[in-house]
Amino acid sequence: MQTPNILIRPAEPADAAAVSALLGRIGTVEGTLQVPDAAIASRIDMLQRVEPRDCKLVAVAAGEIVGMAGLHTVHASLRRGHVRLLGIGMATEWQGRGIGRQLMTRLLDWADHWAGVLRIELHVHEDNTRAIALYRSLGFVEEGRHRAYALKNGRYVDSLSMARLHPRPPTLPAQLA
Repeated sequence: MQTPNILIRPAEPADAAAVSALLGRIGTVEGTLQVPDAAIASRIDMLQRVEPRDCKLVAVAAGEIVGMAGLHTVHASLRRGHVRLLGIGMATEWQGRGIGRQLMTRLLDWADHWAGVLRIELHVHEDNTRAIALYRSLGFVEEGRHRAYALKNGRYVDSLSMARLHPRPPTLPAQLA
């Protein structure tokens, strides 16, 4: 399901305050490792940082950022340079409208066709069934469970580790191999 009048575009440093506010909102914060009522400024430095090996996108409706997603470098090590960590957040009133799928599709295209990413990793709370279904539909598989991974609304919740390997990793043409 596509939502009309949604613009998916690269996140810019000037978006940091709006993205930080989104990540701290009730309805969004529960699915992340952020905490509610944290100062917007507490996330500004991280969100303003431009990392050339990362891809950060925002979803904009009527001039307002209603969702964000990114693929982030896991580690500076050459041995993990092929891996990115997925983060995503969506305003409650925009959930279930296909915007998360649009963001994810753009990220996967970037990873598969432009960035040489072989593996994408994520953690998702086990009770976030909608997100788990989305991830599975896009080729992510469960690799493990972390018991009592995060405190959420006064209770500890398990987290699933999921990952997706590039479905068709680039190869050299036969004449060059």
